[in-house]
Amino acid sequence: MAEKEHMNLVFIGHVDHGKSTLVGRMLLDSGTIEQHIIDQLRKEADEKGKATFEFAYVMDRLKEERERGLTIDVAHKRFDTDKYYFTIIDAPGHRDFVKNMITGTSQADAAVLVVAAPEGVMAQTKEHIFLARTLGVNQIIIAVNKMDATKPEYSEQRYNEVKNDVGTLLKTVGYKVDEVPFIPVSAYVGDNAYEKSPNLPWWKGPTLLEALNALTIPEKPSKLPLRLPVQDVYNITGIGAVPVGRIETGMMNIGDKVTFMPSDAGGEVKSIEMHHEEVPKAQPGDNVGFNVRGIGKKDIRRGDVAGPASNPPTVARTFTAQIAVIQHPSVMTEGYTPVFHCHTAQVACTIEEIEQKIDPKTGQAKTDDPNPKLLKTGDIAIVKIRPTQPMVIEKASDIPPLGRFAIRDMGMTVAAGVVKDIEPR
Repeated sequence: MAEKEHMNLVFIGHVDHGKSTLVGRMLLDSGTIEQHIIDQLRKEADEKGKATFEFAYVMDRLKEERERGLTIDVAHKRFDTDKYYFTIIDAPGHRDFVKNMITGTSQADAAVLVVAAPEGVMAQTKEHIFLARTLGVNQIIIAVNKMDATKPEYSEQRYNEVKNDVGTLLKTVGYKVDEVPFIPVSAYVGDNAYEKSPNLPWWKGPTLLEALNALTIPEKPSKLPLRLPVQDVYNITGIGAVPVGRIETGMMNIGDKVTFMPSDAGGEVKSIEMHHEEVPKAQPGDNVGFNVRGIGKKDIRRGDVAGPASNPPTVARTFTAQIAVIQHPSVMTEGYTPVFHCHTAQVACTIEEIEQKIDPKTGQAKTDDPNPKLLKTGDIAIVKIRPTQPMVIEKASDIPPLGRFAIRDMGMTVAAGVVKDIEPR
């Protein structure tokens, strides 16, 4: 039997809207975890006065369980449908999601946005839609959850209200709403998640499972030039320096001439290893270790990017980007120098000029802002940025995974952005 095609899936949405419960439900109904484990967790949840949280417990407890070597192993992240196998990117917290999505450790091919029907659109619902779009998640499914808790229960009217509200948000950030599946579900009861439900007789559309099966596998960016951000460099006796990282775009073959930027070291690829086996070549998504003739451990470091000698990674003197301020305790002004996280690099960069603010509803420049030079939470702007030391970054339109970044300060992600243009070094 041929291996099913693989997709990375992230569940996003406002806190307490049922993300973990929905993940737990999909894992249970797909047979990935067994009912007796859920029963055991239900008992624990009851004892702790947290009834109905047992599915969420599944996700929370996995970490502890893995550490203690109990029943559920790492396979919890994988679940199969008859068509695909999915890896669920477990980003329980808002910040984890942002960080994971931007560092590309787990670029999602698709997202399930969970919106609780009783509450409807909340602050993080908006943020997550915006982030998913900014970070290049082009396929999104909306699960309108907790349909068992609407008044009256399973209210079609309430579902339609939530659908309209979410639809408006999706439009403002540029999703084509008529192509986005909306699905009324109850993760807790199990309605419409894996199987059709008699509780929703008015619903004629797909289940969540059917919507997942209708996703399309994004094309691998293997035709783009090679870009491999270095995560680490190991020194291995008898071999020498072995940089490791994940190929974001392009192909790597033994014999290729590569250049590492911004270190400006280079040479010929002597060997490539994946899962402790030598391979002749590697493609986007592969995590590899490789050895380059003439490169020592001191020549390159984490944050460097390998590319073809004939088309080396771009080192920016300055770059222009569209940023969204996710959360900031005060304001961002010209001269502000926080840390930018782009692929595996972390470099302090100065916001040199705030060129214009953007109206998120229209995507056009804001004309009526009395303070165009002050950015606060919720603002979107085009800014010119100057790295304080050499860093590789690419235009998002050319090499998407290296054209996204997070801005962190004071221990939190304050903004996320996409590179529009670059003035190379």
